[in-house]
Amino acid sequence: METPLATGSLAGIRALVTGSSRGIGADTATFLAAAGAKVVINFRNKEPRALKIVAGIEQSGGEAFAVGADLTDPASVEAMFQQVQERWGGLDLLVLNASGGMESGLGEDYAMKLNRDAQVNVLTAAEEVLVEGARVVFVTSHQAHFIKTTPTMPEYEAVALSKRAGEDALRERIPGLTEKGIEFVVVSGDMIEGTITATLLERVNPGAIQSRREDAGRLYKVDEFAAEVAQAAVDQIPENHTRYVGDISGFTR
Repeated sequence: METPLATGSLAGIRALVTGSSRGIGADTATFLAAAGAKVVINFRNKEPRALKIVAGIEQSGGEAFAVGADLTDPASVEAMFQQVQERWGGLDLLVLNASGGMESGLGEDYAMKLNRDAQVNVLTAAEEVLVEGARVVFVTSHQAHFIKTTPTMPEYEAVALSKRAGEDALRERIPGLTEKGIEFVVVSGDMIEGTITATLLERVNPGAIQSRREDAGRLYKVDEFAAEVAQAAVDQIPENHTRYVGDISGFTR
């Protein structure tokens, strides 16, 4: 993967990426580490994958460690940030990447628990370790970001609504974050090829991703979108705190 950030540009930065044992989170963490950041790899139950990411970063000369935490469990989240404080003394970058809701067997309210409630709880706990000048990056989809004005696939609607609810709840925290000198930015992209969400959508609605690909012209791959998320760690905060990845014309008509 070609890193989007200059080598050494994030030297001294202490970062934590939620849900970074695989997919977009893993690639984002790897890009940040390649630019010099020290990175916490967060996982829920995929410890071997998380340790593999850590090993890869260390083999490339970077610094990282893995922490297991169920983001829907406040005590687990608090313990995670305590480890960060003890090891590194603070945090300069928090990437809120973990999301879900398409999985089966987790309860009807799981999407809202993870995509709204957990995001707020993670940010609340993180504020104890985020230093002045830190940045919070929230990762979402166009389907969720624009759900109030643009309908999405029925199979994805509950997830989209919960992610938008999470974004709204986090945005309410911006004034308080600003007072503490903490920046906030949302990164929104279309459906991403190869993600768990895309796979599950295709399973319940065969052809859904192909149809979306045709409508959009192209869909970003995991590493391409992760590069944009990593770039959001250093770019100037855009208008309305939102960085759009790819074409949004189909969502703003």
